[in-house]
Amino acid sequence: MEPMGQKVKSVWQLWMLPILFTFHFSLFTTSCGPDKGTFRMEGEFKGFNQGEFYVYSPDGGIRKLDTIGVKGGRFTYQIPLDSTATFMLVFPNFSEIPVLGESGATVEIEGDASHLKEIEVKGTKENELLTGFRMKVSELTPPEVVRGASAFIKDHPTSLASRYLLNKYFIMSHTADYKQALELAKTIQQAEPENKRIATLVTQLEGLNVLNGNGKLPKFTGTDIKGKPISNGDLYAKVNVITTWATWSYESMNIQRQLKRLEKEKGVNQLKIVSVCLDANAKECRKTMDIDSITWCNICDGRMWETPILTKLGLMKVPDNIITNSQGKIIAHSLSAHELNKKLEELLR
Repeated sequence: MEPMGQKVKSVWQLWMLPILFTFHFSLFTTSCGPDKGTFRMEGEFKGFNQGEFYVYSPDGGIRKLDTIGVKGGRFTYQIPLDSTATFMLVFPNFSEIPVLGESGATVEIEGDASHLKEIEVKGTKENELLTGFRMKVSELTPPEVVRGASAFIKDHPTSLASRYLLNKYFIMSHTADYKQALELAKTIQQAEPENKRIATLVTQLEGLNVLNGNGKLPKFTGTDIKGKPISNGDLYAKVNVITTWATWSYESMNIQRQLKRLEKEKGVNQLKIVSVCLDANAKECRKTMDIDSITWCNICDGRMWETPILTKLGLMKVPDNIITNSQGKIIAHSLSAHELNKKLEELLR
């Protein structure tokens, strides 16, 4: 097995480091809370004396991948935040820990770096609820975890933790159950009828009925990052792919590179690609496109999950995808990177 140090160096330097930006912050151990309009994470890891790990936000809490420095085992990270957001801490072995951010709050993160599943996030009710769930299901089988997540959402429909669990276990999972996801999303919507994010999510999940029936691609219009109009009428190739990606999602970036190889091999008359970038910052999308020499149509309006085309087409996660033929008939959708590559090779043979 490749040593962790070499693995981190090869993967993170080749992919993540080019898109990182420098975010200067001071390290301190004061326990006073941040001002209203900011959110702070601080903590201590056993077995992790000095180094760095990474943080991203899938729902716009920060606009790109960022670094958090560790010195003497401790770290502090503070950012502006006016509402709520989900933050994902990413460690060198690619394990992720969710942290639920709230304006004006401070959370304390503690644990052993060699036992990341046991890391605790304290300081707010929402994070303590989510930490309790993680600890409770840590030794359960995947089906048992999913059942536990469903029960949690029904018991805590207004919780930020419930939104995270809905996304992780019923939408982002490769074994996603969109029918159950819709039922749980409606449970949350009933408890929070004014929540626009949940209303949008319910609409997207309802739109998946078209995809699951393998019908025709719904009509859509949009404008790509260069200002060029795009619609379903432009998908006239033998095989067409609509895919989602973000600079903070390694798998989605890998899929973009796979598609680039296939497009070069087969030609644009055989394979037509439209990508939707979920970054909150269009400049980062353009920068990554330039680095990877991506030239096909990319939509990035900075609205993340509120981008209209996502709701129209029922695209639910990063990465996600739809494959159609030249007549617009849906052939497949929501394939993993391996499944997508295999299916495209088969269709383009």
